[in-house]
Amino acid sequence: MGSRRYFVILAALLLAGLAPGRSAGEEARPAADRVVATYDAGLAGMSLGTFKVIAKFDGSAYEMAADGRFSLLAGLLYSATGKTTSRGTLNGAAPQPAAFTLNYDGGKKREQRRMRFDHGAVSDVDIVPRKKKKNSRDIPVSAEQLKDVLDPLTAAFLSVRSDAPAGDLEVCDQTIPVFDGKQRFDLVLSPKRQERLGDSPNGVHGLAAVCRVRYKPISGHRPDHPGVQFMTKTDEIEAWLVPVPRTDLYVPYKILVPTGWGSGSVTLTGLKAKP
Repeated sequence: MGSRRYFVILAALLLAGLAPGRSAGEEARPAADRVVATYDAGLAGMSLGTFKVIAKFDGSAYEMAADGRFSLLAGLLYSATGKTTSRGTLNGAAPQPAAFTLNYDGGKKREQRRMRFDHGAVSDVDIVPRKKKKNSRDIPVSAEQLKDVLDPLTAAFLSVRSDAPAGDLEVCDQTIPVFDGKQRFDLVLSPKRQERLGDSPNGVHGLAAVCRVRYKPISGHRPDHPGVQFMTKTDEIEAWLVPVPRTDLYVPYKILVPTGWGSGSVTLTGLKAKP
């Protein structure tokens, strides 16, 4: 699996909001106007870089921006930057994205993605540069599969309101439908265990709900690709979820993802919420 696809999937696991939604008809509004979360990323025991997400809320509308810088061996082995944005509304039981962008620069590999949504379904996708010829072994993405899906940033960061206390494994019981502009996949969460965090420099204490995460490819992928097969078979992906103080939002405290290059990890280093 290429580095870009790895980071897109990691971002979809990465930042917040995997708590269960309220029932249909209830207003889904966070208890903060602005949430800022910063993370450190690592790969095979080496520092990979940092990632920062800023989420702003105005009534039922939301806007998010995430910015990351990654490198290995001071950029000698690998260097990349990525920025992604998403906006939409929080109506009913789930968020409804309206637009998503991704800009990736990995030196010789650069890519821009733009997606637009209409009533919960993907209505337009633009990728630059676009492949001249699609791989005939890729499973085609159907229009039906693009209904009621989330972009990676909304799927990963945006949480609806939950009354579950810290460490309650109820937040791990759900399936998240994602489309990243190329691939349609589900992230299937299930309860695994509780972890006590102890003292933490980021101000988060108490219990974390540890969720087992399964990557389930649906379309837009090549079934015999080694990376796809590896991610599909592993049951070692974990998401540690904690509530944002004084709000009803949940964010990941830690993400653990096995890869072909070693274990990937993302750890919360800072968290601020403005009521």
